[in-house]
Amino acid sequence: MRFWIACLAVVLAATGLVMSGVNEYLFFAGFVVLQAVVLATAWNILGGYAGYVNFGVPAFVGAGAYSALVVHMSLEAPLIVQILAAALISGTLGFLVGVISVRLRGIFFSIATVALVFILETVVINWRYVGGATGLQLTRPGEGWPFDSYTRMLFWVMVIMAVAAIAIARYIQDSHIGRGLRALRDSEEAAECTGVPTLRLKLIACAVSGALLGAAGAPMPMYLSYIEPYSSFNLVYAVSALAMPIIGGMSHWVGPLIGALLLASIQQLVTVTISSELNVLVVGVLLVFFVIAAPDGIVGLYRKWKASSK
Repeated sequence: MRFWIACLAVVLAATGLVMSGVNEYLFFAGFVVLQAVVLATAWNILGGYAGYVNFGVPAFVGAGAYSALVVHMSLEAPLIVQILAAALISGTLGFLVGVISVRLRGIFFSIATVALVFILETVVINWRYVGGATGLQLTRPGEGWPFDSYTRMLFWVMVIMAVAAIAIARYIQDSHIGRGLRALRDSEEAAECTGVPTLRLKLIACAVSGALLGAAGAPMPMYLSYIEPYSSFNLVYAVSALAMPIIGGMSHWVGPLIGALLLASIQQLVTVTISSELNVLVVGVLLVFFVIAAPDGIVGLYRKWKASSK
């Protein structure tokens, strides 16, 4: 009950914030931080719970962004339809990745997901309808009813998506799906011998993770007012999505949330005060530090401190 009260409080606070006269930049930066929360949470469903490291995050984010673009250009669909279409297509893509790579484990699965990024990027580069290699310039609507600007609406929508992603991850963690995924992560052979439906759980994790990643990418074309394949399928997405759960802790749904808020906020601060080029350096330094000093992340440190204080 406390979790749902907290979710409602976050949504109400976000609604009050977007209705206020706060500087518009806050919503530009907040959108990026909240998108990071969705990306980290989505990655952790497959990478943290099941132990299948997915380096193909840019493929799903890019697929979501271009799916939303196609729906917008062909049907002039509203943002909610764009997001649903992106989630459906990216979720289907994730399911297909799970089916195709059913016998791949460890590094071989990770390599297969990286290959997916280059395959989709090549397809988009040669697709003239969506702008090909040069991309497309888009006109963002001036207003997003009932909000004063479209940017504020995008921020509010991303708040809802972040809350939904966290709720889904929490449900999976505490359900039989989460228990099965953890068994699969510890030993897939042992899990199969004890009757855990490893294939079905792996496909569920791939599909849910892919759908959330695609949904996170759907608002990007309108957020940037521009889309092109090189930034949409940028491998920095993969590095960040991996780093945030590691920093926060992959064993619990709150870990990716903490890692995303910490890392993305620092990156936005560095972008404003120093240079956006240092973003990757920040990720690398924090990732190395936590891998060496706190391999279980911030959640792991908290659990050790709580155990030692008893």
